[in-house]
Amino acid sequence: MNYFEAIILAIIEGLTEFLPVSSTGHMAITSALMGIGKDDFVKLFEVAIQLGAILAVVVIYWKKFFNFSDWKFYLKLIIAVIPALVFGFLLNDFIDNTLGNPIFISAVLLVGGVILLLVDKWFKNAIIDSEKEITNATALKIGLFQVLAIAFPGLSRSAATILGGMSQKLTKSAAAEFSFFLAVPTMCAATGYKLLKGYHLLNTENIKLLLVGNVIAFIVAIIAIKSFIGFLTKHGFKVFGYYRIALGIIILALFLSGYHIDIN
Repeated sequence: MNYFEAIILAIIEGLTEFLPVSSTGHMAITSALMGIGKDDFVKLFEVAIQLGAILAVVVIYWKKFFNFSDWKFYLKLIIAVIPALVFGFLLNDFIDNTLGNPIFISAVLLVGGVILLLVDKWFKNAIIDSEKEITNATALKIGLFQVLAIAFPGLSRSAATILGGMSQKLTKSAAAEFSFFLAVPTMCAATGYKLLKGYHLLNTENIKLLLVGNVIAFIVAIIAIKSFIGFLTKHGFKVFGYYRIALGIIILALFLSGYHIDIN
């Protein structure tokens, strides 16, 4: 991997991590088009640059994350992240060996796209408009929805948690914000685990690539997060639904055309 490839992948990560469009699918298609081989460091890089995206959430919502008197907020995040930690550990080998293939990713993108076309009609009469109104039980249910993104690569962690929130009568904006909050412990755990397993890959050059990638992901994620809630509130999910369907078709077409698309 060179610096140009690292910057492109970081831009993709920053743009897609918090949108309901699947960063996994975007990484797959970008790597295929650029001919980036999926060696151990590339796999580590694609996870570790999430740290930049995580930092973007913390910076934007710093008053929320550093209000240590609001212990209920931290408790909700702990409760919500537990299902992902448990099932992520239990399903890790199953996901790597069975679910990480282009055809499966394409199918999940297509099905998820159709769901997003319909979701605005499914969930109406939202009554919860802020994190403070979310109960511990509701946080747990949203966390269980996040497990779907672990079990079905291509579904999108953001899509799963936002839909989970809306199913519990959160407004679109409240569901999106809680999805951002929940991303912090979830992605920290995933990144920490990946770095712990791959620390032997961190030579001087690779560390420089990670630093560049995280800075770019951080900048792009700030722009994406600030733009997303307003767009979602105004336009709903249809645009993202159509986009997912198109992306699923593209990944399937690339695979059938002979491109090597390595999801794992």
